[in-house]
This record gives sequence, C-alpha cells and structure tokens, in this order.
Amino acid sequence: MSQVLSQAQVDAFWRNGVLTVESAVTPEQLSRLNAGLAGWVEESRAHTAPFGPPTVDDRPRFDMGAEHSADHPALRRVNNPSDISADYFEVMSNARTVDMIAQLIGPNLKFHHCKINVKLPGARTEVAYHQDFAYTPHTNDDVVTALLMLDDVTEDNGCLMVVPGTHKGPIYSLFRDGVFTGRMADEIETDMLARQIPVTGKAGSVCLMHSRLAHGSAANASQRPRGLYICVYTAADAVPIARSPMPNPNEGRIVRGVASPTARMIPLEVELPKQPKSASFFTVQGQASAAAE
Repeated sequence: MSQVLSQAQVDAFWRNGVLTVESAVTPEQLSRLNAGLAGWVEESRAHTAPFGPPTVDDRPRFDMGAEHSADHPALRRVNNPSDISADYFEVMSNARTVDMIAQLIGPNLKFHHCKINVKLPGARTEVAYHQDFAYTPHTNDDVVTALLMLDDVTEDNGCLMVVPGTHKGPIYSLFRDGVFTGRMADEIETDMLARQIPVTGKAGSVCLMHSRLAHGSAANASQRPRGLYICVYTAADAVPIARSPMPNPNEGRIVRGVASPTARMIPLEVELPKQPKSASFFTVQGQASAAAE
C-alpha cells in the first residue's frame, strides 16, 4: 500500500476528524470527472423532474432542486456515478484518495457508496447539520468519507462546514417526534453553527472526514459552481447494521487488501435510520425536488 500521508497528517485526522489534502487526483482524472459532470448538467436542462437511469433501488439517478429550469439548471445530486461512468469508477476504486483512507483505517478497505453533490450558481441547496454515521451505521466506526473537490471550494460557494473533534462525541438523533428528518435538533445545530470552521481548497483537493464528524453547509452565494465527488469507505471488518441509503452493485467491494471473515464490534448505540425513497436525502431534510407540471 502506498504511504501518501505523513504521520502528522494521520495524527491531525484522528485529532480533528477531518483532514484536507491537495492534489488528491491527477489533473487528467480531475478533467475527466468535470467533463462527465458538465455533460450531466447539460442533460438536466431537458428534464423538469428527477430522472434516470435508475439506481438499483429504482430511484432516479439525477436530482434537481425545486428552482431548476432549463435556463438555470439546479442539478444537485448524482447518485452512485461510479455505476455509470468509467472515470468515476476509476477514481472511486484506484485514486490516491483510496490509499489515503487505507492509511487511516486499512489496510483492508471496502467501498460503501458514492455520490456527487453539486451547488450550481443560483441554486438554493444547503445541508443541515448531521453526522453521516447516523445514516450509515456499522458494527464499528472505521468509516471515512472522501470529499473530492471538483471545483475551487470557498466559503462563498457553499463549502463544507465542520466542528472538529465531534467524531469523538455522541451520535446525535436525526429524528424529531418519531419522524426521521435527517438533521440534528435545532438547539444542537445552533451550538454546532457557533463552533464550525470552513473546509476550503483548490480543485483536486480532498477532504477526508470521519463519519461521526458533525457537518453541514450553506447555499452557494457566488457565481462559481461547487461540486464534490463523495465516496464512502469502511474497514473491511465494519459490517452495515442498516440498509444503505444509496444501494449500488459495488457496495462491499474490496478496494485495498482482502475481505474480512469477521465483524469487529465496538460499544455503541445508534438509532436505525429511515432511508429516503426519493431521489436524494435533500428531500428528507425538507428541500423539495423539481417537479414536472
């Protein structure tokens, strides 16, 4: 396994629950990813509601916000692009990002799911505070997300906001009055907003984030797009205890090392999520998708 992170970087990740690394993919890989996304944005102009090809659980592959139009596209989610693009599959399975995560939780590493989250200029997409582990609970918490920056990411165009160290704390409920809302309670979110810091970087950088880290993001307030290719990986001995929010044919694929014959258990208690049946989790958090008239 290639050692691409320094010990100082590894230590910083485990201290903060987050680490940003520049030049995580090659310029050629980044160019191909952006070309694919640009094609999907153009394709979305011809649609007035989320569209296919469908995912393995028969949901639309592409989701747009309610403000979407042909003149001002608001594509905000591509579900599991590695299913339909060789370029996205290559980066998911064999980029430097995979070696980085193997250093953190490897050497035996498996893929869980991936998506693209896009904030185009004029779109209203935002992300309420949550922890990913509450969406994807496993028998242990060696679960790390690689958020590859497809564009230069700044505070103006809706960068990820995180609260360092929260990966060591409690797993917060994403339910309100028995309803799965996919977001923390208002009073907890207020506390998180008071302590958050921005995660910014140049296109091609990656943010490595522990799945228990509290995070959210605001809408894009600029005229520049903000795209993230988000891949989730787990230790090979981390076994899901809830259905994936984004089932895919590559779920469980070993991307480094070998499969584990055992499940490693750690003491934890987590509510079982109610996975979305709509095109994306944005609707769970209360942000409607585009709808054909």
